[in-house]
Amino acid sequence: MMELKTFRGGIHPPYQKEATANKPAVDISLPAEVVIPMQQHVGAPNNPTVSPGDRVEAGQKIGESDAFISAPVHASVSGTVKAVEDRPSFTGAHVKSVVIQVDPSQPAKWAEKRDTAGLTPEQIREIAKGAGIVGMGGAAFPTYVKLSPPKDKPVDTVIINGCECEPFLTCDHRLMLEAPDEMIAGLKLMMRAVGAGKGVIGIEANKMDAVQALTAKAASDPDLEVVVLEVKYPEGAEKMLIEAVTGRRVPPGKLPSEVGVLVQNVQSAVALFEAAASGKPVVERVITVTGPGIRDPKNIKVKIGTPIEHVIHECGGTAGAPAKIVIGGPMTGWAQKDLSASVVKGTSGVLVLTKEMVAEAAEQTCVGCDKCLDVCPMFLTPNFVARYAKRGRWDLADRYGARDCFECGCCSYVCPANIPHVAYVRKVKAAIAAAEKK
Repeated sequence: MMELKTFRGGIHPPYQKEATANKPAVDISLPAEVVIPMQQHVGAPNNPTVSPGDRVEAGQKIGESDAFISAPVHASVSGTVKAVEDRPSFTGAHVKSVVIQVDPSQPAKWAEKRDTAGLTPEQIREIAKGAGIVGMGGAAFPTYVKLSPPKDKPVDTVIINGCECEPFLTCDHRLMLEAPDEMIAGLKLMMRAVGAGKGVIGIEANKMDAVQALTAKAASDPDLEVVVLEVKYPEGAEKMLIEAVTGRRVPPGKLPSEVGVLVQNVQSAVALFEAAASGKPVVERVITVTGPGIRDPKNIKVKIGTPIEHVIHECGGTAGAPAKIVIGGPMTGWAQKDLSASVVKGTSGVLVLTKEMVAEAAEQTCVGCDKCLDVCPMFLTPNFVARYAKRGRWDLADRYGARDCFECGCCSYVCPANIPHVAYVRKVKAAIAAAEKK
C-alpha cells in the first residue's frame, strides 16, 4: 500500500468536487466590459498608465509600480478605456480599477513561440515580473519576488502545489491533466531561476489520474518527482506542504527559503512557461464555478476582470435564490454582496451555496474543549487569540499567534461554540497593521 505523506493537524471536510472534477476547462463568452483592479496581489498597488478614452490591446500593460513587492496588471481584452475609478473588489473594499469596454471581436494573440532553453535566471525573473505573475492559488504573492530569494538562503527544492485541498475546487486538477507539459516546463524554469536541483509536484491522493499523468511525464527526468499526499485540509498550505514533502518545518515568522524551498501554484507554473514561450502576460486563468446553487457547474477559462455576475450567467445562472456566493474556496474564500466585483489573478473559484449549506448558528462561549488546538497546523492557540481579540488586547492576541495564522479556518470548522476564529484573526491583523502605520 502506498505511503501517503502529510503533516500534523488539519481536518477532513467533504470533498464536494464530484460536479466538476471530470469536466475539462471551457471558454466562455466575453462580457460587455471588464473591470481590472490595480491591486490583485500582495504588496504595493499599481498606478494606472492609461486614461479614459484610450484604446488598449489585449496584453498591454495598464498598471505598474516601482515597488519591489508588486506585480503589474495588463489589459485582458482589446477595447476602449471607459473609466479609471474605484470599483468594488471581491474583498468588499473599493479599489482603483481600469474599466474597459470590450470590442466584440478580439485579435488572435500569443501564437509566437520562443526558445526558453537558453534563458538565464535573471531573464526568467524579469519575465515573471513583466508578465505580472503571482501565486494563483489565492495567495497572490508576486512570483518575481519568490524567484529572488536572499543570497544567503539558497533554494534546493521547488515544489509545485497540486494539492487543491479546499472542497469544491477542481481548476488546478484540470490544468494538471490538460496542460501537464506546460506545467512541468514552468517548474523547470523556476528551478533554473533559483538554482534548485530538485523539483517536486505534490498531489493529493484523490487526484490519481493527475498523479499518473504527471508521473509518466516526469519519468525521464531524474530531477523531478511526483509525491502523493494524504487527502487532508490544508495539505496545500505552503508550510504544511513543505513539511509533508520534505520533513522540513518553516520557523514561525520565516519564509520557505529559510529551509531551502520554493512553493508555487500549478497555474503560476503554467503562466511562467506561457510568458517565457510566447510573451503572454496574466490575462486569463482557469476557475471552478460550482456549488448546489449553480445550474451548470463548470471549469472555465475566464479573462481577468470579468464580473462575477457574467461568470454565473455563463454557467446557467443560479438555481433559485442563493444563500451565499463565495469567491475562492469555502474555507478561505470571501462572501460576496456585490456581483459586479471581478475575477482577479488569485480567484480560484466561484461557489454558489444554498441555505442548507450556510446555516449560521450564534456564537457561544468557549467550552474549553481544545479542539482548535488539536487541528491547528501551525501549533497556535486559536481560543486565546479569539479571547483577547474580543477584549481589544491586540498585543496578547498576537502573543498567542495571531500574525502566524494563515487563516485556514480549521479552528472555526471544528469549534462546537461556533466561534469565528478567522474573523477575529483578521481583526487583530488589521488593528496591528493600522497601529504600525501611525
